[in-house]
Amino acid sequence: MEERWSTEHVLSLSPDAASSKAAGKLSGPGPWSGAGCNETALWGACKGSGSTPYRTVVELATPAYQCSCPSRKFPCKHALGLLLLWSGGAQAVPDGGEPPEWAGAWLTGRQERAAQKQAPRVEADPVATRRRADRRASRVAAGAQELRLRLADRVRHGLADLSTAPSPWEEVAARMVDAQAPGLASRVRELEEQKDEELLAEYALLHLLATAYERVDALPAELAATVRARVGFSTDSAELLAGPTVRDRWLVLGVRDSADERLTTRRLWLRGAKTGRPALLLAFGRPGQAPDLALPTGQLLEAELAFHPGARPLRAVLGTRHTAPAPADAGEAVPPGVSPAQALAGYGEAVADDPWVESWPTVLTAVIPVPGQGRWQLTDGSEALTIKTAPGPGLWKLAAVSAGRPVTVFGECGHRGFTPVTVWDENGRATGVSQ
Repeated sequence: MEERWSTEHVLSLSPDAASSKAAGKLSGPGPWSGAGCNETALWGACKGSGSTPYRTVVELATPAYQCSCPSRKFPCKHALGLLLLWSGGAQAVPDGGEPPEWAGAWLTGRQERAAQKQAPRVEADPVATRRRADRRASRVAAGAQELRLRLADRVRHGLADLSTAPSPWEEVAARMVDAQAPGLASRVRELEEQKDEELLAEYALLHLLATAYERVDALPAELAATVRARVGFSTDSAELLAGPTVRDRWLVLGVRDSADERLTTRRLWLRGAKTGRPALLLAFGRPGQAPDLALPTGQLLEAELAFHPGARPLRAVLGTRHTAPAPADAGEAVPPGVSPAQALAGYGEAVADDPWVESWPTVLTAVIPVPGQGRWQLTDGSEALTIKTAPGPGLWKLAAVSAGRPVTVFGECGHRGFTPVTVWDENGRATGVSQ
C-alpha cells in the first residue's frame, strides 16, 4: 500500500484556493459512501445536490482522477476531498478493498492505454518516412525564406509607421503553419503583442532563426537541434526514452499552469539532487482542465528523465519512476542557490548557447523582496533583480513568507526580469507564489 499522503501534499495538487476550501468541506466521512483503496487507487461516492452521488476515483501513481461531477477543474473538489479523507487514515478509507465496477473499468482502461504506449512500435517504411521528412524540410525552408523577406520588407517600411499600417502577421503566421513550421508561426503571432521599442529586437531574433534554419545542415549538431526545435520540429517521447536517460533524485522546484482557448499547459521544473541539472517537464490538458501530470512542489522523487536534444538541454520527458514523490529530508528540502549577479551571469551563458532562450530556471538564495512603484525587486543587499510580474497576490504572498527576512526563491531569470514561482521559508517549507 502506498504511504498515505500528507494534507500539504494533497492540497499542492489543487488548481486554486477555492477548490482547496471546497475540498476541506468534503474531507470528513459524512458525504462519502463506499470509500476504499488498494495499492494503486482509491474510490468513493460523494453525496451532492442531486439524487445520484458523484463517483470519484483516483489513480495514485500518476496521479490521475476521474469524477462524474460536471466540474471543469482538475482535480475537482471531490477528488481532492477523497484524497484528504484518505490521508486521514484507514478508519475512513479502509485498505485492501476491491474497486467497484465503475472504478475498476476506468482503472483498467488506463492500464490498457499505458500498455499500448509501451508496446513495440511497428517499423514504418524507411523510404516513405524519408520522403515525408524531405518534403517537410523543403516546406519549412521555403517558409523560413518567405519570413526573412517579410521581415526585411517590414523594416524597410519603417517601424515609425507600424501604428497606422495594417498588420500582416496573422497572415504570415498562417503561412508558417502551411509550411509546417509551428514554432515560427507562434513567434510571429507574438509580434502582435510586443511593444514598439521591443519590435526591432524581436524582428532580429526571428530573422536569425529563419536564417539559421536555411543553413541548419552546416551548424554544429547541438545547435542544429536547437534550431529545429525552435522552428517546430518535435521528437517523439518514446524515441527519447529509448535513448540515454538521466537517473537522479529530482526535487520539484515549482509548478505553473497557463491556459488559453485551446489548451491548458503545465510547466514543472525539477533539479537533480546529485547532478544539479535543471529540467522542465511540459504537460497539456483540454481547455479548462489541468493536465494529468502532477508533482507536488518541494518533494523528491527518484526517476529517469530523457532530455530533448539541443545546445542547452532543458525540456525533458519523465520516464521510469523508481519512487513516489515524498517530502525531502531537512538537508535537501531547500535547494542551493546563487546571488542576483550570478543569476544574470547564468542567463547570459544560456543565451550564448541558445540565442532564443527568453529565461532560465534559477534559484536565488538569501534574497529579500523589496516593494516598489510599478515593479518590485529581489536583493541580497549588494545586487538586485527586478521582478518581471506586476504587483499582485503572488508577490504579496512572497513578501508575507519573507516578512523582511532573507529567503530562497525559485523562478525564471531573463532579460525582462525575474519571475518568481516558489519561495522557501526559514523552516524549509515551499510555497507557490504564482500570480
